Amino acid sequence: MAVRARQFQTYVEQPVVQVPKHTIQPVKKKKRVTAKEKLLYIAFVVVMALMAVVVLQKQSSIQQTTIEIQDIQNQISEISKQNVDLKVKVAELSNYDRIMEKAKALGLTLNEKNVKVVPGE
Repeated sequence: MAVRARQFQTYVEQPVVQVPKHTIQPVKKKKRVTAKEKLLYIAFVVVMALMAVVVLQKQSSIQQTTIEIQDIQNQISEISKQNVDLKVKVAELSNYDRIMEKAKALGLTLNEKNVKVVPGE
């Protein structure tokens, strides 16, 4: 009987409730800079600053050396001009006629036996 009674029972269908599907959105994690990364960034900045200082110091020393070289070249050209002027003056003062004139003014005479010829420049 129980089996028959069960057969006659009617089942009431319950409405199907659809559970809304949650769309899974990727959780955006905040990118945090760790202490080691901060230390690396700071070390990188310090190294780059030191490199910049070294480059500037080298450029400064190069500039200073260039200025010294130009000063020395100017001194060399001035001394070369003075040497040329002095060579011209020596050539004028060692002129045979001038030497003879000075010797006669001082009372010296030419003794042909005592003259020695020295090959010169």
